[in-house]
Amino acid sequence: MKRLVVDFAYFLNTSTSYQNTKRFFYNVLENSNYKYKKYFDIFMITLIFISVAILIREVKSHVNDNLLFFNNYIISIIFFIEYILRLWISSSASDVIIKQSEHDSMLGEKFRFFKAIKVISVDKLTYIFSFKAMVDLLAIIPFFHQLRLLRIFILFRVFKLFRYAKSIQTFTSIILAKKFEFFTLLMFASIIIFVSSVLIYVMEANNPDSPIDTLFEAVYWSIVTISTVGYGDITPVTQEGRVVAMFVIVAGIGVFSFTTSLIVTAFTEKLDEIKDQKFIDDISKIKEFYLICGYENVAKEVVKKLSKNNNIIILEEDHLKVQNATKDGFVALNYDPGSIASYKKLRINIQTQVKAILCLSHSDIENIYTALTIRSFNKDVFILSILMNKMNKNKLIFAGVNEVFYEKELVGIIAKEFVGQPVAFEAIHELRANDNGIDVDEIFINDRIFNNISTVGELENKRYRIVLLGIYKKEKDRFFFNPIDSTVLEVGDYLLVIGNTQFLQEFIIYLNKKGA
Repeated sequence: MKRLVVDFAYFLNTSTSYQNTKRFFYNVLENSNYKYKKYFDIFMITLIFISVAILIREVKSHVNDNLLFFNNYIISIIFFIEYILRLWISSSASDVIIKQSEHDSMLGEKFRFFKAIKVISVDKLTYIFSFKAMVDLLAIIPFFHQLRLLRIFILFRVFKLFRYAKSIQTFTSIILAKKFEFFTLLMFASIIIFVSSVLIYVMEANNPDSPIDTLFEAVYWSIVTISTVGYGDITPVTQEGRVVAMFVIVAGIGVFSFTTSLIVTAFTEKLDEIKDQKFIDDISKIKEFYLICGYENVAKEVVKKLSKNNNIIILEEDHLKVQNATKDGFVALNYDPGSIASYKKLRINIQTQVKAILCLSHSDIENIYTALTIRSFNKDVFILSILMNKMNKNKLIFAGVNEVFYEKELVGIIAKEFVGQPVAFEAIHELRANDNGIDVDEIFINDRIFNNISTVGELENKRYRIVLLGIYKKEKDRFFFNPIDSTVLEVGDYLLVIGNTQFLQEFIIYLNKKGA
């Protein structure tokens, strides 16, 4: 019998259809990022509001018997199915059985079936007696359908106005972050209520003109007064009672002020985290982007160029550098690129969303750790890394970097080529300077330009004193240096050009006007 249970557990864990089914229901019920979850949520919200509407209508008016049947049984059955599915996905019984079986087998003992059953029961009971599950259970009992109004308190769990639900979760997490302070405040308020209730009862209960006749009324008065609500339905009439009231009012103002300051402080402390969460939500909607790890001198220039035609996301561990990137107008997150936790927080699909990852930190060690981290969960994404020390080139390659860019080596090759050619070398030096007014740019050949310009000779770049270095043919994935005039242009090609910044702008305007 025990062997059959273990075999069945292995069967469930290896069954593709079972796992896919369980994953589907988990996504529909719990995964906020699942694209079909919103339809289920809208359906459940509709049922909840129908149920509440019938309940409100039933208070003073007769409700059609068919509607009552629908409310008490059909909706209850749907809620019951939802409850069972949530109970099913709350934990995995097969995982517990397999884990216990392998543990006992490793120790050379017999499979302790009842211990596994105990663990499974504890897991399920923990869910069953959770607040949300208890409210779910009450909502499915037809004889107590009046309590279905309690479902409103868990609307945030199924309510799929996504931002609203996120805001509730954020607010709850902020309050929980200050739970010790709020607990201290609650204790202080409780003591004030207890003492003031006893005092006002002693002062007022024996006065025939006083509305406070019982201890419950005294407690009610204390709570209303300390909360600064002050309904005025119960007021002390004795001088002693009014003195107590003054102290309670002052204490209430203090409690209210302290509560407000706690909430404001908690929000201030969590402000950066809230902003990051919004960034992450926005990033999850971007179809394609480049992921830049590090934001230093080289990264600034690369991002400036790439951002013209591409989406850019920057990960940087240094908070000040993140602020600089944000000031420069880029989306930057204060995450460590070398930590797996950073990519889990991002919730991105590297396989489909990330075009390439560029490791541009000025530390080879950081770039190596970043590459190793990325390769630990994705083997295919293209990684480019800058190299600061030539001795670390092999380490970067072993870490999984596809292409290594060593700036000093490039400069050295250029210098070697132009030894004895001072004019040419000076030209290269000027191109590398940032303050000479000369820029290197990429021009994308779109449909607008291609309609009237079909060959290199028709570009008329010389008229604008623009040098055409070459063409990148996307279809062929090749770069052609110094193309001849008869070279045919295609939509998707990139022109690599050099020239005065002002002339470059005029040339780009000319191409787009000509293509109009």
